Formats: sequence, C-alpha cells, structure tokens
Amino acid sequence: MQIEQSKTQYLFSDLRGNFISSEISATIQSFLVIENSYIAAAREITTKLENLNDEFKITADRQPIHQIKTRIKTPRSIIDKVIRIGCELNIQSVKEQLNDIAGVRVICSYIDDIYTLADLLVKQDDVELLRTRDYIKDPKPNGYRSLHLVVTVPVFLSKSTERVKVEVQIRTVAMDFWASLEHELVYKLAGEKSHAMIAELRECAEIIAQTDVRMQKLHKAIRAAPENG
Repeated sequence: MQIEQSKTQYLFSDLRGNFISSEISATIQSFLVIENSYIAAAREITTKLENLNDEFKITADRQPIHQIKTRIKTPRSIIDKVIRIGCELNIQSVKEQLNDIAGVRVICSYIDDIYTLADLLVKQDDVELLRTRDYIKDPKPNGYRSLHLVVTVPVFLSKSTERVKVEVQIRTVAMDFWASLEHELVYKLAGEKSHAMIAELRECAEIIAQTDVRMQKLHKAIRAAPENG
C-alpha cells in the first residue's frame, strides 16, 4: 500500500520517538483507508446542524448555535484508547468499539437550544441514534455538563455506502468555558490535585450551571415580552 510522505508524517507525528510494532503500523495504515469516512461523517453532521441554524435565523430571528467544532482522533489517540479498554488491535474492532473517532462539538447559547437541536438532528431520516448520555441532568462527579449523542450517518463511497459513527457533544457557552478551563487546570496540576482544588472546580461548575439557568429564564422572559410600540 503506497502512502504519501506528507500523510505519513501527519499520522506518525505523535508517535515519533516511540517503537512501533508491525501490528500497530498495519493498524495505522488501515486507518488511512477509513479516515476519510470519519471526516465525511463529521462534515455531514456539521452541515445538518448549520442548515438547522440557518433555518432558525429565518423562522425565529435567532441562531441557537454559537460555534461548531470538529475533530478526528489521531492514530496515537486511537491506539491508546484501544489498549486502555482492552479491545483487539485491528481496524474492525476499532470501528465497532470506539464511538468517538469522529467528534462534533456544538456550542449553544441556551440550555433549551441543546435539547431542541438534539431532537431535530436525530429525527432526520438518515441519522440513527445509538446512544444518549445526558450529563446536564446527571452531571459527572467533577461537575462536567454536556449532552452526548452517538449517531451514525451514511457516507457514500465510490463502491459502497457505509454508516459511520459520530459522537456529538452539545453544550452551552458556559459549559464549554468550564470544561475547557477544567481540562487545562487538571492537566497542569497532574498528580498535585487536592480535595480542596477538586471541590473548588466542582463548585465553579455549579455556579456556572446556575448562571445558565438564570440566563435561560431571562431569554424566555425577553422573548415573551411584547415589543415596545
């Protein structure tokens, strides 16, 4: 299998300096074949969400989506996760066991927007919902909040059509602010985390969640108020 030099450098950039077994190397090369499918699937979800956002601009005079971010896991991240969860190191196992190779993060203005967008997305004929995890109604112990969906969408290839998994995370601007800073702080703290620091981060999450609720109430009140004549 011929691999372009630029592509090889990209794929192996995060493995530089590490020993790569022939099995891992073969898995990485196999990933080249399916990588485009995950890119296409993430693009498909993004397009669907952008279309919904554009429709809201016309019908409701507002756009619920603040930002959309996409990412495809690197081979190193895939291999690390495969080893961590203990599944077989082959491309079929990776496709079956990993739900987050393709990820789309949707940043909304308000909590209600999260559920509205999720409902509209999974109701589309070609979207199949595999799993929902609601970390807004049931936050993680550290205070993390977001709505996670695992869906599949069809990707049309030259000789076949394949349903590809995408993990869609939908959260408010405030939730994303906390998650981004919490990730940065925890990474820097490494093994130095204390119970006080963990409690402080969790309390910040609670304060931000309360602010989200208050902003949602303000938004509803303003939308319901009659316009000044």
